[in-house]
Amino acid sequence: MPADASLAADLLAAARADADRTVDLRRRLHRQPEVGLQLPATQAMVLAALGDLPIELTTGTSTTSVVGVLRGGRPGPTYLLRGDMDALPLTEATGLPFASEVPGAMHACGHDTHVAMLAGAARLLAERRDSLAGQVVFMFQPGEEGHHGARFMLDEGLLDVVPDAPVSGAFALHISTVFPTGTINVRAGAMMASADQFRITVHGRGGHASTPHLAADPVPVAAEIVLALQAMVTRRVDVFDPAVVTVGHLEAGTKDNIIPPYAVMDGTIRTLSAERRADVLASVQRVAEHVAAAHDLRAEFVRVEGYPVTVNDAGVAAQVTAAAAQLLGEQASAVMPAPLMGAEDFSYVLEQVPGAMAFLGACPPDLDPATAPGNHSDLVVFDEDALPAGVAMYAFMAAQALAG
Repeated sequence: MPADASLAADLLAAARADADRTVDLRRRLHRQPEVGLQLPATQAMVLAALGDLPIELTTGTSTTSVVGVLRGGRPGPTYLLRGDMDALPLTEATGLPFASEVPGAMHACGHDTHVAMLAGAARLLAERRDSLAGQVVFMFQPGEEGHHGARFMLDEGLLDVVPDAPVSGAFALHISTVFPTGTINVRAGAMMASADQFRITVHGRGGHASTPHLAADPVPVAAEIVLALQAMVTRRVDVFDPAVVTVGHLEAGTKDNIIPPYAVMDGTIRTLSAERRADVLASVQRVAEHVAAAHDLRAEFVRVEGYPVTVNDAGVAAQVTAAAAQLLGEQASAVMPAPLMGAEDFSYVLEQVPGAMAFLGACPPDLDPATAPGNHSDLVVFDEDALPAGVAMYAFMAAQALAG
């Protein structure tokens, strides 16, 4: 048996043998979800899970992050594995026996599984550290759900945690029910979209609804801006470098017979390249301001910067596909035909080092991935039988990178 195949079989068998411990940690995390950048209970569980391993542990100062460094038996490069830790502000409705015990918080994006799988991979790699030529950095990250947690960790020196061997490669998994359970799904290049938020305030002049000519009504102008934005996307944006512009919230007025002084709309912009991102941001602002000006009103545009495009290195994506095939079989290794328009702050890491993010399929086998409740749903359920595949995949990617 080739060395890689032997290693793959060994790691998968070990991950399956340790599955009860992985599932137990996942369920304890699931019961106690925490939202945002400060996750003290989650951090404590991570530290306890790694406490008996030969891993150097440090915690963040600006967030409750955990960074672990496992030093191999020989010198070499440093490889990073990421697992995000935060939950969503959502009330769980799954009815699971280990459902969230925290009102208004739920691990609806599966970050509890990421933490448990990364902790399991740390254990597998620690047991085999003499065979590693280099270091593994374990990145346990708060605040992925819109809080820029990865950027906080990078600012604190994550990539230079081993000063004489800065991080030179990185890998992350994200669980999902839109893929068959136990599969690894990846693509080269743009994997996930950038995400920016915007607010447009149309300033008019209030008055009585019976005399609109004596006021300056912002409501029809706001409606016109919403429609003009959709036309802008379909007429100006190249379908092969796409964008999504959605106005998800529009609010104006207090009563049927009052023309309000202003109308407010909030939206999101998703793109798959830095160039398209800049172009669409400028276009949304221009459309809003000019439509308003055409009616002698003023539109104020405010952008809230979100995550960049998540871009997988082509070489690393190919390694992921090959590794998944070796580890789980050809049927479990899939190349995604298109990116997803969701966003990820692992993008900040991939801007600085070559690496990749892949999706671990975990659709319950009695459900259809096309219709199963998905990530961010209060009904989402992930198939825990997929977790050993994720544990082994994390470990195999690092072990291959540090094979010497």
